[in-house]
Amino acid sequence: MPEGTTGSTVPRRQLGRHLRELRNASRLTVRIAAQKLEWSEAKIWRIETGQTSLRSLDVEAMGKIYGAPAELTETLMGLAKETKARGWWHAYGDVIGENFDVYIGLEEAASRLSWYESELVPGLLQTEDYARALIRAGNPGATDAEIERRVHVRISRQALLTRATAAPVVEVILNEAILRRPVGGVKIMSGQLQRLAAAGTLENVSIRVMPFSAGLHYGVLSGPFVILQFPLNGDGEETEPPTVYVDGFTGDLYLDKQKEVERYSAAYASILGSSLDERASGQRILQAAKELGL
Repeated sequence: MPEGTTGSTVPRRQLGRHLRELRNASRLTVRIAAQKLEWSEAKIWRIETGQTSLRSLDVEAMGKIYGAPAELTETLMGLAKETKARGWWHAYGDVIGENFDVYIGLEEAASRLSWYESELVPGLLQTEDYARALIRAGNPGATDAEIERRVHVRISRQALLTRATAAPVVEVILNEAILRRPVGGVKIMSGQLQRLAAAGTLENVSIRVMPFSAGLHYGVLSGPFVILQFPLNGDGEETEPPTVYVDGFTGDLYLDKQKEVERYSAAYASILGSSLDERASGQRILQAAKELGL
């Protein structure tokens, strides 16, 4: 796997799913498996949810405990080596929130992102000044150097929008309140709105606005979320299951069960149906910029 493209997130998740399936097939609970391996239950959970990389020897031990065929164990040991791959963002581990590296890896690997935001411009579309204002407000004790490193990570993520190979389709729906909230002041917000208008002209980016006039819509009930979909392999099968990411105040959620994804997909379809079309959305964004008086 090319370093700096998808990092270790995807192989970690793939390996975790295979190991979870093997454990379930052997009818071992997490507790019993942990006891047999002399590990903690938390370690098993982190492995099965793709939160950590693995050594080949660890996979070999799990394969023996779970009664996996030797050929399958060998394949999974090879996959374990890929979990060591490091994306560009790992160099910023000191300023990336706990487990957010998982999201960045998924974002880099995704072929489509369907995003609803209710309060703030998504990181993929933020200007440096807007990002800096948000990061400074959210990290009052941080040094200027730390703030700048955080800003750099956020802006570096945006390269995927215009990368030459397999740039993802990004569809974003913004609650109109986002356009009216002058984060960082009028001048910074004016620049941010201009950035949104420009991003909306990219072939692979769609920006829609949920107007106040829509009243009560599904996004009010669901809150902000992102649905990530991944490329198909040569057989036309998904390389990764669709995943819903929810950025919570006390922790992130990654939902990939079919019913969970279907529910959020239905919510997104409803939100999309209530939003302005792309042309009207672009006009609303520019109108908001004009009303700032700059």
